[in-house]
Amino acid sequence: MPATYTRVLLKISGEALAGGKGTGFDFETLERIAGEIKQVVAMGTAVGLVIGGGNIVRGAQFSRMGMDRVGSDYMGMLGTVINALAVQDVLERAGIETRVMTAINMEQIAEPFIRRRALRHFDKGRVVIFAGGTGNPYFSTDTAAALRAIQTKSQVVIKATSVDGVYSADPKKDPEATLFGEISYRDVLLKELGVMDQAAIALLRENTLPVIVLNINTPGAIARAVSGERIGTLVQ
Repeated sequence: MPATYTRVLLKISGEALAGGKGTGFDFETLERIAGEIKQVVAMGTAVGLVIGGGNIVRGAQFSRMGMDRVGSDYMGMLGTVINALAVQDVLERAGIETRVMTAINMEQIAEPFIRRRALRHFDKGRVVIFAGGTGNPYFSTDTAAALRAIQTKSQVVIKATSVDGVYSADPKKDPEATLFGEISYRDVLLKELGVMDQAAIALLRENTLPVIVLNINTPGAIARAVSGERIGTLVQ
């Protein structure tokens, strides 16, 4: 399939890496996701990747249990680095050259995030995995995805979730929830739909960067979105 978008930022939750297990890694799921990304790379599209850390540790959850918020958020950032290294290994075994870049310096295992270096990796056809969130507490990996997409001049953010797009309510709890084919940033913010956190949506809105929300469990969904096919929900 020809690509409509030549550079995309793909956001995947940490829970997606666990498959049905909830925590840790499901390697069949990892290999399937790697196959989806390989399809996109084969189309000639540069791929940046941000992965959450919820399959390992959720900083906000630890904070609600009484742990210091700053410390728990840093734990969450470290979880995203673990996920990035796992996905890097699976991608490279699938024949895809990758680089992991972190918002927190840890030179022994990954490169620090340097914008020009990331752009150079894209020019060389590498998948770049951005780990460590923004490097700051109180900001989610959704916000990190929005920020890295803007910094690297991505044309769209693709948020791969466990549902088919943006609904009027949680479809797992409300069978009457309606799927939106397209929705504005403003409506997402006003209706508090929880597509991404409000800081991320506000940042994307300010920079007029669209978001496609789709189901990561639908085979070929990411490649179809990159080819310009209408799938999931378009937020713009």
